[in-house]
Amino acid sequence: MAGLALIGLLIGVLGGFVQADRWVVAVPWGVLAVPWGTALVLLTLVLTVRGACWLAYSRWGGGLLFAGWVIATLAMATQTPSGDLAISAGARQWAYVLAGVVLGSASTTFPVLTPHADTIMEPGRNR
Repeated sequence: MAGLALIGLLIGVLGGFVQADRWVVAVPWGVLAVPWGTALVLLTLVLTVRGACWLAYSRWGGGLLFAGWVIATLAMATQTPSGDLAISAGARQWAYVLAGVVLGSASTTFPVLTPHADTIMEPGRNR
C-alpha cells in the first residue's frame, strides 16, 4: 500500500513539470494554446487512481495514491527559498490543480466493483 502513495508522489512531481507543456497554434483569429500536458497528467491521475482502487479492492488504494499526488503537487506549488516555483499562480496552473483535486477525489470515491460470492458459479451447479 505504501507503494501506491509513492506512485502518487511520482505522478505529482512529474506532473508539476509536464502540466506546463502546450501546443501553440496560429489560427486566423489569433493564437490558440492547447494544454496537452495538463490533459495528459490529469488522465494519468484518474486512470492510476482507479487502477489503485481495483488493485487494492478498496477505495483506500486510490485514496493513498491521490494523497501522494496532492502532497507532491502542494510541494511543487510552494516557493523555494531561492524563489523558484514549478507550479506558478497562472490560470492554467490553477485549472490543473483544481481539476486534479476534483477529478482525483471523484475517481477515488466511485465504488469498487468486486466479485461477489453469490455470482460465482460452482462446478456442477446449474442456475
